[in-house]
Formats: sequence, structure tokens, C-alpha cells
Amino acid sequence: MELETFQMRSSTLSAREKAAITATCQEFIDTVLKPRFLPIVTPTPFNYPVDIQGKWHGSKYRFLQRYRSGFDDNRGEEFDAPFVRLDWIRTDRFDVQWHRHTGQWFRVYQNLSLKAALDAIINNGILHPL
Repeated sequence: MELETFQMRSSTLSAREKAAITATCQEFIDTVLKPRFLPIVTPTPFNYPVDIQGKWHGSKYRFLQRYRSGFDDNRGEEFDAPFVRLDWIRTDRFDVQWHRHTGQWFRVYQNLSLKAALDAIINNGILHPL
């Protein structure tokens, strides 16, 4: 009888690894995403993007676009809209998830290094902020 092997996801992400991933992702946001997708903030009478940022949610690092409302009834209110997520699997291994308009996450890439995951974000238009 042959035993099946499964890729085990560890829920233990060290503070050191988290800090290194955060720093790399923040540099990616500041040097790639913001200059390319949000070089200036342009107010509109609708919801408009004002920032791109990243946040951890457990072992998942989400890239978020921050919006501000230009509507009369809630002008100035802000909210975050995620557009892509890196699911940490183990040291330097991530799944890349796309945030669908339905609110569900869909895995686009599996088991990539952090560099490859960030390259995938920039090279695959579906993973770009709106």
C-alpha cells in the first residue's frame, strides 16, 4: 500500500520572517505599485483610490487599495479593498490569491518564492489594483 504525501501548511510564521516579508512587500508597494498604479491622487465625485498598502491577516499578507468617497452623503469616508493576497506556506513559499468581485479568493499561483510571487503580481494584469 502506497502512502499519500500531503504538503503541510505550518501556521507558525516567525516574527523575523514576518518582518522580512513585510519590508520586502512595503518596498514593492512603494517602488512598483504606487508609482505605476497611483502616481497621483485624483479626487472625483465617486469613490477614488488614495493609497496602496499591505496588511497581515494571520499568515496571509493582503495588498489593499485605500479608497475615499467623493459622494455628497459620505464625502471623505475611507475604506480598504483587497486586490491580491500572498498565503504563506513555509519559508519563502507562497500561494498568490486574486480577490474576485464576489468577495471570494481564487488561487492563481501556487508554491512560489516571494520574488516570483511579486513578479507574478506585476506581470499578471488580473492581480493589479483597479
